[in-house]
Amino acid sequence: MGVMAVLMLPLLLLGISGLLFIYQEVSRLWSKSAVQNKVVVITDAISGLGKECARVFHTGGARLVLCGKNWERLENLYDALISVADPSKTFTPKLVLLDLSDISCVPDVAKEVLDCYGCVDILINNASVKVKGPAHKISLELDKKIMDANYFGPITLTKALLPNMISRRTGQIVLVNNIQGKFGIPFRTAYAASKHAALGFFDCLRAEVEEYDVVISTVSPTFIRSYHVYPEQGNWEASIWKFFFRKLTHGVHPVEVAEEVMRTVRRKKQEVFMANPIPKAAVYVRTFFPEFFFAVVACGVKEKLNVPEEG
Repeated sequence: MGVMAVLMLPLLLLGISGLLFIYQEVSRLWSKSAVQNKVVVITDAISGLGKECARVFHTGGARLVLCGKNWERLENLYDALISVADPSKTFTPKLVLLDLSDISCVPDVAKEVLDCYGCVDILINNASVKVKGPAHKISLELDKKIMDANYFGPITLTKALLPNMISRRTGQIVLVNNIQGKFGIPFRTAYAASKHAALGFFDCLRAEVEEYDVVISTVSPTFIRSYHVYPEQGNWEASIWKFFFRKLTHGVHPVEVAEEVMRTVRRKKQEVFMANPIPKAAVYVRTFFPEFFFAVVACGVKEKLNVPEEG
């Protein structure tokens, strides 16, 4: 009896490992079938997340349209994709110069894509511009630039491609947003405002196009960190606001977000919030206990202003 009990644990672990492997393989094949032969437009494809989304969707057999404002970096991405993918199972990506902060060029880009493929099945609005500083020190021109890149640019491209999806009664639009679409963080007024606006637009649009079987999805991570930067360990000895913001700014890796975008497309999810428990709790605190939330944030700002920054 004792020998059987000892053998059961390894067998159980082996069985669980086998089931996880099967699940991963089925999930991978399901993901590929969900985007195979689909026309997928990715904005700011030369960013860290954009590159990972391009890799995931290219491997899945999508017909990619990679948009970016630097032609040389687009070509480098193109070379990286075709050098590792099986040409018999993938399509050659199409490269398009696009700067979403220049709204006037967006309709021409949309026409170019539709003339080339005749349709767009999936649009991934990934482009984003950040700025940090006190509100009174950020110029109105910079406020407008941030709003153009993060709000007017994505909705202009969406409006240009949406009629095609509605007429075909199929399609999916994915907005890669940010936690600051849920609540604002000090010294990021312009950025938070643009993310609030974008989230509001796509939440409204979701209801409007549901009858046409067009899916609107939002994926909101905290922050997307660079490939080689990892967060430091938290310190409970620091003040509560320091611990709060340290946890809040722990971003997710671009690979994780790209894989979540693929899952969102495959499962046609409407909203995904990628964050560790601290930011998730902050969303609920902001909703149900706003006065406490504002007090914690204000306390942090006061302490920061009283401590001179090095350099």
